[in-house]
Amino acid sequence: MANSLFENARDAVSRFKQKRDGSQPASQEDMQAAKQAIQSAYSQCSQEEKQQLQQLEQQLDNENQSMR
Repeated sequence: MANSLFENARDAVSRFKQKRDGSQPASQEDMQAAKQAIQSAYSQCSQEEKQQLQQLEQQLDNENQSMR
């Protein structure tokens, strides 16, 4: 059974990136929502999923640096 919190985090990052790459501007609120989804997922995920969450966090941090 897939971890729904993990899926939610991955989806939140994907939505953020789609906004960022599309015609809609991605806001700091969008970034925060994705980060909160990642933090929520850490509590109920496997070690492999934690590594993927860390990669998603790094992607968001890189995006955050480019937004400044």
